[in-house]
Parts: sequence; structure tokens; C-alpha cells
Amino acid sequence: MNIITSKEQAARLARAVVSDVAIYNQEKVEKGIKNDNIFETLSEEIEEGRQHFYSRVAPELNPEQIFDLTLVDILIKRAGKIESPIW
Repeated sequence: MNIITSKEQAARLARAVVSDVAIYNQEKVEKGIKNDNIFETLSEEIEEGRQHFYSRVAPELNPEQIFDLTLVDILIKRAGKIESPIW
């Protein structure tokens, strides 16, 4: 596999990776949002996705920032319909 050097392609990969985490762990996402501990609840899955993403993206693109912003966009913003004491 080639290393991604385009910010757009990196963002696309981040969305795919985090979406997979969310889709394959829907119950954990809901539980994590309800209990305000989503990052702890999904820590293993997030770390696995993070390592895959970092292995595919050039370091100069700041993959940490891209991945972390995508986590919030997909895991938090899309879960707005789940009842939670945090909103």
C-alpha cells in the first residue's frame, strides 16, 4: 500500500476508519454516549483504527489532528440523537 500524501485522501480514509468503528460497535457507541465515556468504551477499537490510519498517512499531514477531528465529527456529532446527560 502506498502512503497517502494528500490531505483530502487522508480525511477520506479517516472517515472510513472511524465510520467502521461506529458501524461495527453501535451498541458500544450508544452506551458510551449515554454514560459520557465513549472514548474509554471504544478505546481498543479507536486505537486499532488510529494505528491503521497512521500507518497509511504521511506524518507531514499531521495525521493525529485529522484522525482526532474525525472522531469527534463521526462519533460525537452523529450521535446527537442518543439521549445523554452531556446534551
